Amino acid sequence: MRDTYDAAPARQAEPVSFEFRGKAGEWFGIWIVNLLLSIVTLGIYSAWAKVRTKKYFYNHTYVAGRNFDYHATGMQILIGRLIVVAAVVVFQLASSLDPIISLVLILALVVVFPWLIVRSMMFNARMSSFSNVRFNFLGGVGQAFLVFLIYPILTALTLYTTFPLLDRAVKRFSINNHRLGTAKFEMEAPIWPFYKAMLFAALWVLAVGVVAVALTGFQLANLFSLGDVEDDPVAIFTIIGLFYLMFFLAFLPAAFMYQAMTRNVVYNSTELSGGHRFHSNVTTLRLMWIAVSNAVIAAVTLGLMLPWTQVRLANYLANHTYLLPGGSLDDFVGRQVDEGMSVGEAYSDLEGIDVGLPI
Repeated sequence: MRDTYDAAPARQAEPVSFEFRGKAGEWFGIWIVNLLLSIVTLGIYSAWAKVRTKKYFYNHTYVAGRNFDYHATGMQILIGRLIVVAAVVVFQLASSLDPIISLVLILALVVVFPWLIVRSMMFNARMSSFSNVRFNFLGGVGQAFLVFLIYPILTALTLYTTFPLLDRAVKRFSINNHRLGTAKFEMEAPIWPFYKAMLFAALWVLAVGVVAVALTGFQLANLFSLGDVEDDPVAIFTIIGLFYLMFFLAFLPAAFMYQAMTRNVVYNSTELSGGHRFHSNVTTLRLMWIAVSNAVIAAVTLGLMLPWTQVRLANYLANHTYLLPGGSLDDFVGRQVDEGMSVGEAYSDLEGIDVGLPI
């Protein structure tokens, strides 16, 4: 199915496609070195591996002949991870000494968590650049508290029927607080496409589930009626096999169905100061096919084809993402550099480390 919400907005210039110029063979060489060194160093080198990974994919992503870059160092990533590990160790020790201390630490974490999210997003933004112009993130802790703590609780209380509202709030918080130099990003997407995407994803899972029950329900009923299935290796492997089958045929495709449909909405509703807009026209079936086949290929090859699957996905997403310029990009980039947001700007304090949150 092709998403209907992918009509390009009005523009002043011809759309410019993003390009990913990385090669699977080239990336495999970097990836395998990252993997082996991370194993040999008991995970310590993974901080530098993360930097090399981001730098490769950023450097090889172009738009209008200009590419992105990533400027963090492995030491910055490692320091952030060591802080997190130290905090976990302190928490475990304190919890073993006194349950009251454990409760106090949990409450403290609830208060600190939004601040950590903002710092992590700020770090990742400021360590990234496009054509020598740094990104920035200006989100507030109070807003992060609502979006990442209060809204998820309310969503759970509504049995996740309001998940699209939460998802849109998270995306709006991230995009609307980002800057490229001093230029502001702004995303104002309607809510109904998010609900539409969730409905299609839920219907897909339901349809696959109905088919699975129709084909295997009797056998499963027999398996569980046997009593102790743990004593029957055939029963155990059958249940595990059916679980993985449902994962690859129902939940994984549904997740990418939702991602494809909402990605188009988000990009097509985003504007950068100066009248620069974006457009995405990924198709649901194509993205689902790439995601599922990538997962199967990576699993069958024990991960050795993972670099190829990563490049394949990056190529597809880049080729279906466009910049709709509102004017001269040369003038835009030059103006941002003149306003002091070039690569040479220094950052200090906790903005110089990564606390490792996947935000």
